[in-house]
Amino acid sequence: MTKLFQDATLTEIEDAMQRAYAAFLIYRRTTAKQKASFIRAVADEIEALGEPLIEVAMRETHLLAARLTGERGRTCFQLRNIADVVAEGSWVEATIDTALPERLPLPKPDIRNMLVPIGPVVVFGASNFPFAYSTAGVDPAAAWGAGCPVVVKAHPAHPETSEMVAAAVKKAIAKTGMPEGLFEHIHGANFEIGKALVLHPKTAAVGFTGSFAGGKALFDLAAQRPVPIPVFAEMGSTNPVFLLPDVLEKEAEKYAKMYAGSITGGMGQFCTKPGLLIGIESQGLDTFISVLATEIRAILPAPMLHSGIAKAFRTKRADVLGQQTVVVEAETSQHYGEEEGIPSVASVTAAQFVANPALHQEVFGPFSLLIKCKDAAEMQEVIGHLEGQLTCTVVGTEKDLAQAAELLFSVSLICGRLILNGVPTGVEVGAAMQHGGPFPASTDGRFGSVGPHAMKRFVRPLAFQNFPMPLLPDELKDGNPLGIWRMVNGNWEK
Repeated sequence: MTKLFQDATLTEIEDAMQRAYAAFLIYRRTTAKQKASFIRAVADEIEALGEPLIEVAMRETHLLAARLTGERGRTCFQLRNIADVVAEGSWVEATIDTALPERLPLPKPDIRNMLVPIGPVVVFGASNFPFAYSTAGVDPAAAWGAGCPVVVKAHPAHPETSEMVAAAVKKAIAKTGMPEGLFEHIHGANFEIGKALVLHPKTAAVGFTGSFAGGKALFDLAAQRPVPIPVFAEMGSTNPVFLLPDVLEKEAEKYAKMYAGSITGGMGQFCTKPGLLIGIESQGLDTFISVLATEIRAILPAPMLHSGIAKAFRTKRADVLGQQTVVVEAETSQHYGEEEGIPSVASVTAAQFVANPALHQEVFGPFSLLIKCKDAAEMQEVIGHLEGQLTCTVVGTEKDLAQAAELLFSVSLICGRLILNGVPTGVEVGAAMQHGGPFPASTDGRFGSVGPHAMKRFVRPLAFQNFPMPLLPDELKDGNPLGIWRMVNGNWEK
């Protein structure tokens, strides 16, 4: 880390958390339209940074301009999407049960309920998405939408990029008249910085995207606090793909080419990269492997995000390839440098995979392991040995799918998103998207980090009993002054 971006001191962290809490007491009482205006202003200011932001991010991450430009667009879309949902207002799930004073044997009180913000949220920037999952990415957007200030710990792999985005957020705060502590920005490569942020008594929740080791460490810290808090960590996944027999007989070449691109796109540095390919032994599977191998050999290596990720990729890849039962099917035919990814595919039998937990772990980078099953029963056995996943994909024809009811049900139990005849890479931003899954894909599979539902991680329900109308939030007053959807005495109405 350069001298410009020194690790924050404990005093600086204390000051930042206190400012964030002071801002919370103000921001939670601002109107939905004021919150939405601020969030839109953040998107405007990020766009106003122009090409210099892309140039800095390219230098720090080795990502190409086209990828970063698209990611910036996605980030601003996400901010505006959440702003639109916040401004409309129905997301707070206002629920009203009116009083029945004459009810016997006991009168029924008037009870009204809605989601309210929980307090300052600490967000850890991700290494592989310098915009979309970092300083003003999905977690900060969701927290601001929910009514919570954000304290971001910049990822040390792209500190200057983070600093530029942080400046844009602060401009948006000034332009919209929001409290200054609504956004605090901390640098720190030392784990002790993250530990201090998680353990601070004013921290109400944590958002994290990264490795299992990092996410689990933060989760354990938060659980040990005198007052435990939730940690919403998205920690990666092997994203298994189930290749059914009829589709391989008819379209093996098509899907082999499709998956070569998905495995190696962005040098495999997506949390939804397909890390496991599972098929039943057949001529179709042989064709799939042959075409996939040809495609992989032709793919050029490229620098990974930073030296730490490159080193981890090589270590984990070597661990898998070092298992006696694993066969290398193909790797890039091009020369590769020490910090470059090595596009590669290996294979193993289902029995060997089931018996060896060392093969079940994610290899973050351009690598995938193909599992050869003897029959459908063995494929089902493989599913039984898989952990929670962000995604599972099933590739099959109508004939395949007519016989795949049990397989579809089984994989639905272990993933957050179930895909048919596609690839898991590419996470659409929208209300229906689920980007999260059962542990260890994420620490709480009930929530995702993409789309407006991500705000629900940073709120809690609060019930108001027997309150006079003037003291109620507008969302719960008679006459529905905000015109939002509400459940009133068991019926949705507007």
